[in-house]
Amino acid sequence: MDNQLSDDLGVFVPAYREPEGGQGLFAAFEPGTRVLPAGFRVEPRFAPLPVAIVMDKDVTVTLRDGITIYVDVLRPAGDEKVPVLVAWSPYGKSRGNAAQYVDLLSLLGLDLSKLSGLEKFEAPDPAWWVARGYAVCNPDPRGSYRSEGDIRWWSRFEGQDYHDLIEFLGVQDWCSGKVATCGNSWLAISQWFAAAERPPHLAAIAPWEGMSDIYRDFIMRGGFPDTPFPRELAKSLVGANMREDLIVEAEQHPLMDALWKTKIPAFENIDVPAYIVASYSQSIHTPGTFRAWRNIASKDKWLRVHNTMEWPDFYDEAHQADLLRFYDHFLKGAENGWRETPRVRFSILDLEGNDRVDVPAAEFPPGDFEQKRLYLDADAGALAAHAPADQAKASYDAESEDGRVSFTIRVEEPTEFVGYPKVRLWLEAVGSDDMDVFVFLQKLDVLGTPLEQFNVPNHGPKMEALTRNGAAILKYKGSNGRLRVSTRRLDEALSTDAIPVHAFDRVEKLAPGQVVPVDIDMFPVALALGAGEQLRLIVTGFHILGGVFPGRENVTADNHGRHVVHTGGDRASFLQLTARKPGT
Repeated sequence: MDNQLSDDLGVFVPAYREPEGGQGLFAAFEPGTRVLPAGFRVEPRFAPLPVAIVMDKDVTVTLRDGITIYVDVLRPAGDEKVPVLVAWSPYGKSRGNAAQYVDLLSLLGLDLSKLSGLEKFEAPDPAWWVARGYAVCNPDPRGSYRSEGDIRWWSRFEGQDYHDLIEFLGVQDWCSGKVATCGNSWLAISQWFAAAERPPHLAAIAPWEGMSDIYRDFIMRGGFPDTPFPRELAKSLVGANMREDLIVEAEQHPLMDALWKTKIPAFENIDVPAYIVASYSQSIHTPGTFRAWRNIASKDKWLRVHNTMEWPDFYDEAHQADLLRFYDHFLKGAENGWRETPRVRFSILDLEGNDRVDVPAAEFPPGDFEQKRLYLDADAGALAAHAPADQAKASYDAESEDGRVSFTIRVEEPTEFVGYPKVRLWLEAVGSDDMDVFVFLQKLDVLGTPLEQFNVPNHGPKMEALTRNGAAILKYKGSNGRLRVSTRRLDEALSTDAIPVHAFDRVEKLAPGQVVPVDIDMFPVALALGAGEQLRLIVTGFHILGGVFPGRENVTADNHGRHVVHTGGDRASFLQLTARKPGT
C-alpha cells in the first residue's frame, strides 16, 4: 500500500452545527484542571463517583501539521503515574450524558445506575477505570466541535492524527508512558488506523466491533451504494469548518480506487497486543471485525465473540473485568494469568434460550469443524448433501419486496454450524443487464418457524415493534450477504475458498441469456440446530433485514425484471459452511 497520502483525496462540505441542547455536562469551553470529589453525581440516574477524579479539561494538543485539537483527561488523584486509555471519535467529548444518548441507552434497557455519566458515547467509563488506576482521554478529533481543521471519516489520515495524540499523552508527567486505545464502533475503527501508524507509546488496543474496510463494509457493501445510515451518521460530524462527504465520494468513486484504499488500514503494520470483540449480528461491523482479527500481524491477539449487542456487552461488569486483566498485563506488567486466556472465545447461538458463550478455541472456526457444501435444488426448494444430477431453475420478481426463492434442509441429528458461510449461485437476469442479489441464512424450528432473539436487555412490546421489519442490530435474525452481479470479479490475492473477496475494480454487465457463477460472502455464524430443526437459505432482490437502526431507511436495490437461480448439473449452486456433530 502506498505510504504517500494526498491531501486532495476526498470531498468536503460544511460541517453540521450543534443542535440546541445537544451537549451534556461540562460542554462549556473551560480549560484548566478541577477535581471531581468521590460521591460526585452527574445526575440522579447515574452512579456517584467511587473515587475522586482529576479532570484536565480542554487540553490543547498540536498535530504534526500545526492543527490544534482539544481533549479532556480524567485521571486518578495523587502523584502515581498511570497508563491512559484513549477513546477517539467525533461524537463530542462532553456528550456522553446528553439526552440523545441517555435516552437511547435507556430505551435498549441498559442500567444507567451502573454508569457515571462521564463516559463519552461508546467509550470506557472514567469512573470505573480511574478507580482501577487508569486515566481516560476523550478527544474531539480534527474539525469536531472546537478542534481546528476539517473532519474526515475513517482513514489513514485519521490514523496519523491519532498517532500524534498517543505520543502527546505518552510523555505527560502523570502518564506511565503506556497508552492504550479503547471503545466501540467509530472508537474501534479508528484503532485499526492508529495502530497501523505504530506510535511508540501505544502498548495495546481493544477494538470492540468496528469496520476495517469502509468501501466493502459500509458505504458500497456488495458493490452498490448503501447510504441511509451514512446520511444519518453524517449529522454527528459537528464543527465550525468542513466535513468529508462520504455520500458524494461514493457517487464519484463507485469502484475501489486510491480514495477507498486510504480507508483500509495497513493490517500488516498492526503488531501490538489486541483484545478484539465481535458479534454475528452487527449490521455494520461484523465482517470488518473478523477480517481485522484474521489479518493483523499481532502475535498477541485475542478474539471474543459475544451473543448480544455491543453496548450492553461493552459495559457488562464481567467483560470490563476481563479487559482490565488484559490491560493490567500489557500496560502494568501484571503476571495475572492473562496469557492462558484462550485465543478465541465464541458464542454458539441456540435462539431458544440455550446459547453457549465463551466457548474456547484456538481459531475460528475451530479446527474440528468440517467444511460442507449443501447444494440448491430448485425443483424441491431444498438444500441437499449432493448436487442434483439434472439442471433446474427458480426465479422471482426482482422488483417486488416479496420476490424470493428459498432452499431448506432439515437436520436429522443435533448439528452445529460455525464459521464463514458463502454461496455460489449460477444467476441469470431476465429483462435487465445487472442484478442486486441478497442472500439470507436463518434457523427454523421443527415446525418451520424462523427463530430470532433480542440482542439488548429490553425485550418489551416497544422493542418488538421497533425490530419487526428492521433494526437487526438489536435482534438477531440470521446471516446475510449481498452483491451487485456486475462487480462479481474476485480479488484472487485476497480471496480464500472460505471467504470470497471481490475486487470491485470493474463493471461486467450481463448479456441476454447469460448465466454466470457468482460467489457471495456472508456474515459469520455459530448456530446450534437440534434434531428436526431446519436451515433455510433465501435468495432475493430485497434486503429483508431492513434498516440498521429503528426508523432508518432500507438500502435501495436497483433491480428490474426477474432473477433466475440455476441449480444442478454443471450449474450446481451451493451453500458452503462448516459443521460438526456436538461431542464428536
